[in-house]
Amino acid sequence: TQSTWGGKDDKEWEPCTRLGRLVKDGKIKTLEEIYLHSIPIKEAEIIDHFLRSSLKDEVLKINPVQKQTRAGQRTRFKAIVAMGDHQGHVGLGVKVAKEVATAIRGAIVLAKLSIIPVRMGYWGNKIGKPHTVPCKVTGQCGSVRVDLIPAPRGTEIVAAPVPKKLLHMAGIEDVYTSSMGSTCTLGNFAKATYMAIRATYMYLTPDLWNTTVEAQHPFEEYRHLLK
Repeated sequence: TQSTWGGKDDKEWEPCTRLGRLVKDGKIKTLEEIYLHSIPIKEAEIIDHFLRSSLKDEVLKINPVQKQTRAGQRTRFKAIVAMGDHQGHVGLGVKVAKEVATAIRGAIVLAKLSIIPVRMGYWGNKIGKPHTVPCKVTGQCGSVRVDLIPAPRGTEIVAAPVPKKLLHMAGIEDVYTSSMGSTCTLGNFAKATYMAIRATYMYLTPDLWNTTVEAQHPFEEYRHLLK
């Protein structure tokens, strides 16, 4: 379902990047193909194309920020939005604008552009579907540090309200968390959790040692269409 704040755009999507053109033409079938080749996503519509039906967003915080000018203070609004599909994808967007609705819309677009894959793992025996993080991972932003620790099945998410929302949106079912620093700073707390989730794919564990067949880069494979 489309977000309340995102609105519905009646105009048909006209891609302005090579990746967008390949996605719209159906040459790239999944988001994982994009992540495999580390292609930067510059259009929010690419995420909509793959995850529109399952993507959910939540506004974590809206707070006014001020700048001192010669004419007095200039007040703007800062929106922090978390987004995920509860199936291994999560994003975080922060946007400042003169109006609340504009800030939220901008944060939703930035959250879509920052969608990352979440690697799942097991706590003990490999029975059933992966349910927790594959190993202990850490994320840091400002003074805030967040550790995610694998937990046995049935533990659920043991975390403060802010990281709990992000972890739930990422599709992680069981995890212990440990945090330190000024966690009352919601923006940094959310970003540190996001960085910890992103770190799950930064570790090359022994089960990933097998050599994989290198697929041809989509831009090379379909270069005749991109001319």
